[in-house]
Amino acid sequence: MLATLPHLQTGDFPAIRRAELQTLQVNLGYLCNQQCLHCHVDAGPKRTEIMTRETVDDVLACLQRNRLGILDLTGGAPELNPHFRYLVREARRLGVHVMDRCNLTVLCEPDQDDLAEFLAEHEVEVFASLPCYLEENVDGQRGQGVFQGSIEGIRRLNAAGYGQGDTARRLNLVYNPTGAFLPPPQCQLEADYRRELRDRFGITFDRLLTLANMPIKRFGSMLLSKGEFDAYLQLLKEAHQDANLETVMCRTLVSVDWQGHLYDCDFNQMLELPLRLAGQRRLHLRDLQPGLLRDNPIVVADHCYGCTAGQGSSCGGALSE
Repeated sequence: MLATLPHLQTGDFPAIRRAELQTLQVNLGYLCNQQCLHCHVDAGPKRTEIMTRETVDDVLACLQRNRLGILDLTGGAPELNPHFRYLVREARRLGVHVMDRCNLTVLCEPDQDDLAEFLAEHEVEVFASLPCYLEENVDGQRGQGVFQGSIEGIRRLNAAGYGQGDTARRLNLVYNPTGAFLPPPQCQLEADYRRELRDRFGITFDRLLTLANMPIKRFGSMLLSKGEFDAYLQLLKEAHQDANLETVMCRTLVSVDWQGHLYDCDFNQMLELPLRLAGQRRLHLRDLQPGLLRDNPIVVADHCYGCTAGQGSSCGGALSE
């Protein structure tokens, strides 16, 4: 895989600082039942990095110590971590809102038959990847058979009460482009998804979120191999909107890797750009104390334009319409 970080360090992205911390986004490991072309984590079935029970307990202690209200679980496929359900149960006991970044096909894995019911029982908000409502586009990006598996996954979530307008069981679908271009307007695309999925498959969801592809890891390496990296980065820069700087996710979120180290965002984690306080070593979950990061400078590079281009892009979808 071609390294992208050397191509992202021109240093012209605007300086930004942290606001009040609200969300702990935890990567439970890189193990995944899929291996997608756009994956910024380089996750897959052969990855062995996985968060231990000890570090999961550090996550719970950090949530309680800092009185954080949101736990955002990602991977890989976070559900494949053997401590996933323990973490969800304990976080909910603390009154924390839990979000699961789900690839949908994991719901069809042989040992996950009751996953949809488990998520519903604990009122976990699901963010489910579905990069298109057309089978050819999804399978081309994510692998043969993934589209049909994704449709079945949504059916199981619908049967468990998701996608029906219940605020306790919210199903958010996530779109990302199939190539080196920006997402279309989120509202317009959501209407298309809602119509096509309802009419063709009889399935429903609550919201559609649009994310831009980050020029890092697999997607960035693919762009470099095709000679398209610089053009895509220029596209992101030309579409930059200063207004999006106020609501980028890194201002209120901390990303945690499978070993418990802290980063300003998931993308910095994949580029191995750790969160640092002035003059101090890299931080671990155990170091995080209330107010510690307030107004701390955020580590930035040119990939950050992926979050501020056009309507903006974050783990919660578009930043503006």
